[in-house]
Amino acid sequence: MQFFIQRSDLRDLYDKVAAGQRISEADALRLFESKDLNAVGAIADLARERKVGRRASYILNRYINYSNYCILSCQFCSFARKTRDGNGFQLSVEEVVQKAREALRLGITELHIVGGLHPSLPFSYYTDMLRALRALDARLQLKCFTAIEVLHLAWLARESVADTLGALKEAGLDALTGGGAEIFGKEVRVAIARGKESAAEYLDVHRTWHRLGGRSTCTMLYGHVESLADRVDHLRQLRELQDETRGFVGFVPLPYHPENNNIPVQHPPTGFDTLRTLAVSRIYLDNFDHLTAYWVELGLKLAQVALSYGADDLHGTILEEYIFHMAGAESPQLQSEAEMIRAIREAGCIPVQRDTFYEPIKVWDGPTPLAATEDQRSRVLEANLATA
Repeated sequence: MQFFIQRSDLRDLYDKVAAGQRISEADALRLFESKDLNAVGAIADLARERKVGRRASYILNRYINYSNYCILSCQFCSFARKTRDGNGFQLSVEEVVQKAREALRLGITELHIVGGLHPSLPFSYYTDMLRALRALDARLQLKCFTAIEVLHLAWLARESVADTLGALKEAGLDALTGGGAEIFGKEVRVAIARGKESAAEYLDVHRTWHRLGGRSTCTMLYGHVESLADRVDHLRQLRELQDETRGFVGFVPLPYHPENNNIPVQHPPTGFDTLRTLAVSRIYLDNFDHLTAYWVELGLKLAQVALSYGADDLHGTILEEYIFHMAGAESPQLQSEAEMIRAIREAGCIPVQRDTFYEPIKVWDGPTPLAATEDQRSRVLEANLATA
């Protein structure tokens, strides 16, 4: 993609990244404001290749939402329900374990577990769930809970955030999820998630977890009421915490879905904006090793293109996802491993199966097992039906 830089007015920023220099907030805003998407992508592709070469990863995982009952009423959320609603749900620990047991038969290495802030489940429910899942397979990595869930659990346990995280870690928690970051700017946060944790609280939960030796991912929800400057400020705060703790293993930008919620948006994120946001994030977050193109929201085809715009990860097979599909996402509920490998190879990258911490499990240097695609999809669908 260097061809696109030759006559671009972004050549100085390409040279800056090529020299290993950190770009400023003003530089990042300039990139966001540029209409030269190919040039921005060329800079991001350079930054990406310096981090990971031509490797691109995926993970074999399953999503489990233990409940969608929530005491909050975030304006953008299509997932949460009140206990008075007729379409909420709550899983018992055994039901969660059964879903995990079925998924383990498909070879998953990670469970990604989040839910609403349940009004009545005791703290012991969460520690019992972690212990029961850990007992299934000690190698299974448990990536659970957002920062606001941790704050809620600390309130339930009547303990500090540090002590609460310590108890969850002792029960089997391996990593925190990055959900709930939204946009850190105070005015934007009030407009889309009134009553949710502040930016400082979100960052402090992750800081505390990192100081306990834990690792986590982080996110940014973009394309609603925020400005481009708000996005840069959000990235700045993440980069500063990463400078401090080095505890983030990856960044996941999330495009906003305007359907089924209370925030009307005239111009939701386009493919152009998505690729631009991924690219600028890759260039600016120079202390992050990995950037995920979340296929659930982007669709696999656009996520595949994103591998040339700074992303180096497509996320996971997932098996079952509610939060973004209830918000209007039209992507499939799952992807087979073979489909992920094929998408990565078609983008000119080397497929790598990773674990929760983006560490490689298998590098696919040999033939892609495409013949297994339909068989795996059938087994996944059967597992979903069995645990529904």
